[in-house]
Parts: sequence; structure tokens; C-alpha cells
Amino acid sequence: MLAEARWPEDGDGRAPALPGFVHSEFAPLVAAVAERCLARRYGSGPLPAGNRTAVLLASASGDTAGAAHVRATVAAGGRVGPLFFFQSVPNSVAGHVAARWGLDGPVVCLSPTGDPRAEGEAEAELLRDDGDAAQALLILIELAPDGTPGEATAVLLGEGTRQ
Repeated sequence: MLAEARWPEDGDGRAPALPGFVHSEFAPLVAAVAERCLARRYGSGPLPAGNRTAVLLASASGDTAGAAHVRATVAAGGRVGPLFFFQSVPNSVAGHVAARWGLDGPVVCLSPTGDPRAEGEAEAELLRDDGDAAQALLILIELAPDGTPGEATAVLLGEGTRQ
């Protein structure tokens, strides 16, 4: 493990808003925890070209708050805003993180059925073994079912860091 971060940590409130993502804490949590983790290792971004850093986003339930908003809007006969077509795909925020930091490895989203961290680490190892990535930013996120923001963890895994 090259770096690790969580959201929230001591003193954290809500994750900062993320332009282009609305009605949900999912994308802001992903971006905030990724930023924190990568900054702990690299300071500020972007990373130099050729870094071969993959982004792995693992969430069993995905953006439940965004999905609930879309369901309620449709049920009420309303029009779903065009941002939801973009933000409803978890790759959207993973791609945002990759672009912001210049991460030029694969972007993969997982919906784990077992231990999310173990499944994410196994996928990172596979990407490294196949030569697709030299390191991987693994982001684990679940929104809280009670409407509170939830929690996220980001782990930067690199060569020689297999668990």
C-alpha cells in the first residue's frame, strides 16, 4: 500500500460539491477521498504521463441517492435532468478522478458480492499482472441508507504491495 485515505476523517463534514454531479453525495465522496489519497502520495497532480495508474471503483449498491431521486422524479411525472444520464454511470466520477490527476491506466467499476476490499485488491493485482497498470487507486464507497452521506476509503496499491 502506497497511500490510504478515508472520508470522513477527524474534522470532516460533507465532501465538497463536485460540479456536474447533483442530488447525491456519491460522486463528491469518491472525488474527495481519491484527492486525499493521491495527495498523500504525490502532493498535487497531475501525475506525469505514462504513470499507468488504474482507477478501480468498488460499490455494492452504487449511487442509491441519485437512483432514488430519479425514481421519485419519474414517479411524480417529472422530467429527469440530463446530468443524471451522465452521473448515473459510476465510470463518470472515476473518469473525472483519472482526468483530474492524469491517471492513464484503465478505469474499472466493480459491484462486489463479497468483501469489497479483497475483490478490489484482486482486480488491481490482475491489472498489474497483465501489464495494464503499474499501480491502482482502489476506491471503496457505500452511501448510508439513512440519508447521511456515507463513507469512502481510497487505497493506492503499487508494485510489490500485494496483500
